[in-house]
Amino acid sequence: MSNTNPLSASIPPQFPAAPAPSRLLPLGENPEDREPVIGPLAAVEAILRQPRRVMFQLRQPGSGALIRAMLTVAILCAAVYGIVVGTFSMGQQLWVAPVKIAAGLILSALICLPSLYIFTCLSGSRARLSEICGLLSGLLLLMTLLLVGFAPVAWLFSQSTQSAAGMGALHLVFGLISTIFGLRFLYAGFRHSQARSPAGLFTWAFIFVLVALQMTTALRPIVGQAGSFLPKEKMFFMAYWAECLKSAPAAESSRRE
Repeated sequence: MSNTNPLSASIPPQFPAAPAPSRLLPLGENPEDREPVIGPLAAVEAILRQPRRVMFQLRQPGSGALIRAMLTVAILCAAVYGIVVGTFSMGQQLWVAPVKIAAGLILSALICLPSLYIFTCLSGSRARLSEICGLLSGLLLLMTLLLVGFAPVAWLFSQSTQSAAGMGALHLVFGLISTIFGLRFLYAGFRHSQARSPAGLFTWAFIFVLVALQMTTALRPIVGQAGSFLPKEKMFFMAYWAECLKSAPAAESSRRE
């Protein structure tokens, strides 16, 4: 004789409740966040392993030293990656490419800084201008650290191919991947600034990517040789890419001949 309760068969099974969204832990509540970040090497270690330490220190008095350290390392890393880029053509590109890449990143950040501050204020964020500058410096630092990580791969391709268009596409892919991770750091800091909506930051991220892409065209050529340091003709980056793709087959055939 079965002991099954007939009422239990009509009761639907109970599914576990969905977990409640985790509360954003305020900066400084974790004791590790309050450990000072002193010097360039500490800044690199912190932004890779404990980015909350960087975000917390940017809110403290005297954050200018940390901002300068991050910018210094970012410029050096950009120059190192630029040397790898220059090994594709060798010659004067060994110093031209590092200068253009480091200058392009800094100019892109400076051009986009006013719009970042305005979007941040419109979103209701309480971040000060110095904190925004620090978060933007952290974005550049993380971007360039990743580029240095990609440098051995870029060097291998630069020594095993003669396609300037292919190398340019590879460097663009590495740059976009690095930018995504840098924007993740910026977004994490933005969340801790009590902003009401991230829409402004997403809009700014799109603008920043456009400016960085246009900067690669304004400072062309970064990959390959040229008769002058800067171009004499103004061009939109998509038009420049189309021109490179059209001229690539002709350049390849001339090398074979």
